[in-house]
Amino acid sequence: MMNTMLNTRSGLYDANASLIGRRPGLFALLSEWSERARFREELALKARDTPHLISDMGLTVDDVAEELAKPFWRR
Repeated sequence: MMNTMLNTRSGLYDANASLIGRRPGLFALLSEWSERARFREELALKARDTPHLISDMGLTVDDVAEELAKPFWRR
């Protein structure tokens, strides 16, 4: 069961993965929005607490700012 959860969560950040195809309807939409919000919260914490890791991830400060400016419903 743990592997399934990890595979599902990692698939959320794959631009080519379709969540709607795996989880039908409203549940899929709400789940995707929740994951985006959580991801952006974690990114904001990393940017604030350990900014050197942002460049290690291959991102720039502008990339992070752009991602954090998006509302939870936008990719």
